[in-house]
Amino acid sequence: MTGVSDEHSETALRRERLILLILAAVQFTTIVDFMIVMPLGPQLMRTLRIGPAEFGLIVSSYTFAAGLSGLVASSIVDRFARRTSFLILYSGFLLGTLLCAISPTYHTLVAARIATGAFGGILGGMAMTIVGDVVPEERRGRAAGSLMTGFALASVAGVPLGLFLGTNYGWQIPFIALVVGGIPILFLTPFALPRLDGHVHQVHRHPLRSLFETFSFANHLNAFALTVALMMGSFTVFPYVSTYFVANVGLTEQQLPLIYVVGGGLTLLTASAIGKLADQWGALTVFRTISPLSALLLLAITHLPRVPVAVAVVIFGGLMVSNVGRMIAAMTMITSSVERHRRGGFLSANSSVQHIASGLGAYVGGVIISQSDGGLLEHFGTVGWIAAGSTLVSLWLAGRVRSLEVTPGLAEKISLGAAAEATVDASEPIVATIEKC
Repeated sequence: MTGVSDEHSETALRRERLILLILAAVQFTTIVDFMIVMPLGPQLMRTLRIGPAEFGLIVSSYTFAAGLSGLVASSIVDRFARRTSFLILYSGFLLGTLLCAISPTYHTLVAARIATGAFGGILGGMAMTIVGDVVPEERRGRAAGSLMTGFALASVAGVPLGLFLGTNYGWQIPFIALVVGGIPILFLTPFALPRLDGHVHQVHRHPLRSLFETFSFANHLNAFALTVALMMGSFTVFPYVSTYFVANVGLTEQQLPLIYVVGGGLTLLTASAIGKLADQWGALTVFRTISPLSALLLLAITHLPRVPVAVAVVIFGGLMVSNVGRMIAAMTMITSSVERHRRGGFLSANSSVQHIASGLGAYVGGVIISQSDGGLLEHFGTVGWIAAGSTLVSLWLAGRVRSLEVTPGLAEKISLGAAAEATVDASEPIVATIEKC
């Protein structure tokens, strides 16, 4: 009997790994699509004859579209099988990316980024939903770390290759390459993912009521607040790093791929280890250990003078590792903060909040930063202080997110109307929950 049980367990683990591989591959294409715009900033600003504010809109248009579509998806996504939803979203994402590749002007590019974001922005939340449905909580930190390898590979391979193609053949070519690379993944996905439709047969409320309920639990709101703080602590800075490195630090456009190769390589080496630590030590402990380092590096990179390339590479690499590390820990907590039957809608809504906050951060950064007559970026240090402050606020917010998988049924106790009562009545299990997170 034990042998049969072990064999079943090994089969389940193999299936988990296959699913995570497909999800990581999809994450790779969506992240490269989103990230490639940022290091192409100097070329886009020069070719399209736009300034920092207009460039910020190219970045934020994707995220705002993703945010709005995520709100719609959060009210209906739990009515459909996960695999069906995933395939529709990925198909729409590839079509939007193709539209980016054939955009002839600034305004058509912004419109194409909106279309891409409307589909691609929800995929991250759907991927974590599938992880939450397939992977037990005790292995979820490692699963989140595995998904982050898609981010790391995007940085170490996808973005540098995209930069090479964009620099030598035109900024449209990276988008064409993404579409060509994504089509095989699209055809393989139905064979790798199970239907995951057990939730479909449950009684579902009206979409507007589902949306209202998603935003009416105090624990959900705590998770959303944490997401906002994390995004404001990243996207006020990251879209402008490449432009700042070229204009102020002295790197050439040809040297930019190096910082992404090194940063992505370090992330690739550390993401899995950070996920395992989140499972062993608790996600909250790992989050509170890494986040202060992230705040310090945000200040360092936004105040960086002209330095040797090696110094810029090390600082950027450290920032990428700390940023991804805190996201692994945070997403482990956030995924466990909702009951299973609400997970799809909640994580779609969280993806929406994430993208709206990202777009807001990119837009705020673009408004604060200005460009001197000599081409230097000014006030980037101010943006760094905003990002660091938001990162420090996230330390407090993370402690307010509770795992509902550890304390079943707690969701009903912590609705907005009974939040204060739940804090008193459930104080003992909540302490245990936070410690386990």
